[in-house]
Amino acid sequence: MAIKRTHFPDISPKSWQHPADRAALAALKKVPGLDMLLQKVVGGTTERSLRLIHLASAVRVGDTQFPKVHKLHKEACAIFNVEKMPELYIAQTPLLNASAIGVNNPFIVLNSSMIDALDEEELLCVIGHELGHCVSGHVLYKTLLAMLIQFSVYFMSIPLGSISIAAIIAALREWDRKSELSADRAGLLTVQNPDVSYNLLMKMAGGPRIEQMDTNEFFLQAAEYQKGGNLIDSIYKLMNLLSRSHPFAVLRLTELKTWVDNGSYGKILGGDYMRMDEAEKRTVQDEFTDAKEQYKQDINSSEDPLAEIARTMMGAAGAATDKAKEVFDSIFGNGGK
Repeated sequence: MAIKRTHFPDISPKSWQHPADRAALAALKKVPGLDMLLQKVVGGTTERSLRLIHLASAVRVGDTQFPKVHKLHKEACAIFNVEKMPELYIAQTPLLNASAIGVNNPFIVLNSSMIDALDEEELLCVIGHELGHCVSGHVLYKTLLAMLIQFSVYFMSIPLGSISIAAIIAALREWDRKSELSADRAGLLTVQNPDVSYNLLMKMAGGPRIEQMDTNEFFLQAAEYQKGGNLIDSIYKLMNLLSRSHPFAVLRLTELKTWVDNGSYGKILGGDYMRMDEAEKRTVQDEFTDAKEQYKQDINSSEDPLAEIARTMMGAAGAATDKAKEVFDSIFGNGGK
C-alpha cells in the first residue's frame, strides 16, 4: 500500500536549512555579479560538458528506464512542489554516493551501487537530499568551491595568494559541510520517517548489511566520538574534518536526531514553516544572527574539550564587554552629566 506523505506547498528552503548554510548563501548572493558570472561561465561551459558526459556514459531515468526510481523522483518533486524536475541519471560505480550537478539546469546523479544497497524508502531519502541541494541553490556555490580547489595551484604562485585562497576555501568547505546537514533534513522531510534516514546514514558508513548493524549502538558510537578524549583528540578530529566536503556519518546522524528531537522537524511536518514571501524579507544580518546563535548553542551543548576552551573564551569576552560598558556608562552616562 502506498504511503501517504505530507506535501509542502510554497515552502522556502530556508525552513530546513542550517543557519550557517543560510548565512553563507545570503552573503555570497550579495557579492555583486557573482551569481551571474558563475551562471554564465559555468552554466554555459562546465554544466553542458558534464551533462553531455552523463548523457553519453550513464542511464537517464524515465518512464522506461529505472521506472521505480523515476516514480520516487516524481514523488520527491511533488512533495516540495518542484514543477521542473531535474534530470536524474544512474552512473555505474561501486561507491555509495549521489550528487547534484550544474548551475542553470542542475541534474542529479545516483551511483548504481545505491540501487543495489538501498530499499525504496532509502532511495527516496537520497533523492530528497539531492533535490534539497538543487532547490536551495547549493550547486552554484559547490561549483565555485570546486573551481577554487582546481585553480588553487595557480594561486600558490602569487605572493600571499596561497594564504588568501586557502582561507576562502576553508570558509567555503565549512559552508559546504553545513549544506550537507541541510540536505539531510530535506531528505528526511521527503521520506518522513526518521528511522529511514538513520538507517541510510548507517549504510553510508558501513555498507548495505543493515541487518548486521544496530541503531542504538551506532548512536553510542556517535556519542563516544563527540565526547572525544583529551585536547589532542579534539585537535585530530578538527584536522580530520577540515578537508572533507561532508561531515562524518556519526555527526550527521547526531545533527539530524537533534533536529528531530528539538521539534523543528515536527513543526514543518505540521505545516508550520517559512513561506517563500516571508523568506524574501529576511536580510543577511538576520541570517548571520541566526548562524551566530546556532554556533553558540553548538558550543554550549558540546562535551568536546575544544568546546570547553571556546566557552571559557566566550565567557571572558562577555565579561570584558560588560566591563567596558560599565566604564563607558560611568563616563558618558549619568555620572557624566
